[in-house]
Parts: sequence; structure tokens; C-alpha cells
Amino acid sequence: MKAHRLPQPDTPSHTVSQLVAQRIEALYGQPLAELEAIADATPEITLLAALTGTHGDLVLAERSIAFQLQRLRELTAPDQEIGRFAAGHILDCARRIAESVATRDAYAKSTSAVLGGLRRAPAPDTHQSAAQAPATPTVTTSRTR
Repeated sequence: MKAHRLPQPDTPSHTVSQLVAQRIEALYGQPLAELEAIADATPEITLLAALTGTHGDLVLAERSIAFQLQRLRELTAPDQEIGRFAAGHILDCARRIAESVATRDAYAKSTSAVLGGLRRAPAPDTHQSAAQAPATPTVTTSRTR
């Protein structure tokens, strides 16, 4: 039996995850690989970790779609005889494609909704004048005995 490997995420059919990656990169102003490293190094749960984790799940769903579609094409090639055994595999591939498409769409919808509600904060102004700096509190003495 031939071993099947999942296609890499950079194949042209993975446009949904690429769009989500671009939006995450635009929001944080860094490449996704760097953001994933930051999220992995952060011990607590953060929005960045949630976004990069969801993106990873989205990539996995797209890989599954590509893999099952390729397997379906192999099973239904003109030179293949379709018997009871092959028919079961064809049905299984079709079911897995449907599940992966539903998973991909759900991740894409929820991640896009979150990203749509977020905006990149402007960089803080580091050239504040001394007049704009917050005043230091004065110490007052209490007159109570």
C-alpha cells in the first residue's frame, strides 16, 4: 500500500489560510513565523496564541482537503476498477472532504470575525514634551491626629 503524505500548506489551493495569515501579519506587523514563535514562548493564553493556533488548524483542514481530493482522484482514475472495496474508499474520501471543508469554513469565519474586530494600534509617540508628561503627585501631610 502506498503511503500518502499531506500536501504542504504553500500549494495554491490554500488561499483561505494565506489570507488569514496576511491579516494576522498586518495586525501585528510581523511575519507569521515570528508571531508563532512569540505565541509559543508565551506561557499564558493570549489573543496572538489563539489566532496563530486557529491559523494552524485552518492550514491542517486545507491540507486534509487537498490530500483527500488527491486520493479521490487516484481512486476514480479512468484506469481504476471501482468495486465494493474502492466504492467504500471513495465514499470515505468524499465524507472527509465534506468534514474538512466544514471545518475550514468554520475556522475561517470565526477567525475573520475576530480579525475584523481588531485594529492595529498606532505606535506610541516617543517625542512627548515635558509639558505633556504626567505631573508627579505631590506629597500632602495629613492633619488628623
